[in-house]
Amino acid sequence: MSADEPPTHELPSQPSLRRLRQFGIRPNRELGQNFLVDSNLLGVIERAAELDRTDVCLEIGGGLGVLSEHLAERTRHVHVIEVDRTLEPPLREALEAHPNTTLHLGDALRLDLAALDPPPTKVVANLPYGIAASAILKTIEELPGATLWVAMVQKEVGERLAAAPGSGAYGIPSVIAQLACDVKVLRGVSRHVFHPVPNVDSVLVVLRRRGPAAAPELRALVQQAFAHRRKALPRSLAYSPDAPSDLRERARAALEALGFPADVRAERLAPTDFRALQDALAR
Repeated sequence: MSADEPPTHELPSQPSLRRLRQFGIRPNRELGQNFLVDSNLLGVIERAAELDRTDVCLEIGGGLGVLSEHLAERTRHVHVIEVDRTLEPPLREALEAHPNTTLHLGDALRLDLAALDPPPTKVVANLPYGIAASAILKTIEELPGATLWVAMVQKEVGERLAAAPGSGAYGIPSVIAQLACDVKVLRGVSRHVFHPVPNVDSVLVVLRRRGPAAAPELRALVQQAFAHRRKALPRSLAYSPDAPSDLRERARAALEALGFPADVRAERLAPTDFRALQDALAR
């Protein structure tokens, strides 16, 4: 113990609060750091993730290691990704007793997740707010062996991922996630289980895989369909820089064949309808 470290008997018992003080960590709001300080929530996450000794978990945003060590005690292996290198010392301390863990220091959105060994079967994380949706969609695409996601995310992100067609929250993340997974918001999470207390509400969102990730061509179609969401879907597709000259009319005909008005907006199509539209346009 250094001269600057508080005596062990003066440190809080809760792991996050203890490591914050022990290592002099100041949460980085630019990185969306809100550390879990209510350990009771770990049991809720554990049950939702249906953890067992065969699981290989991926945790994005290891933070102070509280969830990391909980997962490590219950699974075969845990990959922990953390972009903030100032958190390496407390994370190393949390993982030191668990040889079945691997710490990856880097940006989860840039790392080659497909190269993780052993390959993850589940994604369990308190995701940084700024990357939550992107991280989930990336893992769906790059981790074909992952079958279950349990993530704490901003309420707005969780509702967007689980949104139904026709709702205001329905959009690109909803379609891409639901093409591969059943998605539901499990429960709300009090903002007071985090330190510092965030200015937004959170939820636990659960995704259960039922098929492969959308192919690149289908993802591109969905993205272009919502690029001008206030316009009719065929017109939005026609605005794509590389769109063939007849795409608008072909899309109108395909939509009518699928039972939709020719001028329907993208938000009215269910994920499976986008797949059917892609198939029709590919003929």
